[in-house]
Amino acid sequence: MKNAYPFLASLSLAAALFSGCSSTEPFLANPEPKFGRGLANVFEPIRGGEFRRTMEQTALFDSPDASYSTGFIKGLNRTIVRTGVGVFEIATAPFPPHHPVLTNYLAVGPVYPDNYKPGLLQDSMFATDTAIGFSGGDVAPMIPGSRFRVFDTH
Repeated sequence: MKNAYPFLASLSLAAALFSGCSSTEPFLANPEPKFGRGLANVFEPIRGGEFRRTMEQTALFDSPDASYSTGFIKGLNRTIVRTGVGVFEIATAPFPPHHPVLTNYLAVGPVYPDNYKPGLLQDSMFATDTAIGFSGGDVAPMIPGSRFRVFDTH
């Protein structure tokens, strides 16, 4: 009987963590988008989109000189905050609520500078013309600042 209590406690905890809640709101009952947002946000220092966008927006709205000082610090701050939010969302993905956090400061999805938004990767997975074996797309969108595209038609 002594061994039954820890077993029942662990069973109850597992049932509470792995059971879904029924709700009409899709973001309240689904941990996958929260986990995906967390992964995207954790890789923000590698992607560098928030940093580049903040420096660009500071140069446009304040001054080009402020971009190298104020924009740099603001971009670094926003990158660190987005990474922290990503770690928080990954750690709390199994637990509700599953809606985005800190949306008054950061956009929900990844941001890019207005002067460049990467497209689809040049790959056979996204190819529209499989008969000839190649189609257009970005060659290296994972590299910050890469602007090389094959068959850019837009």
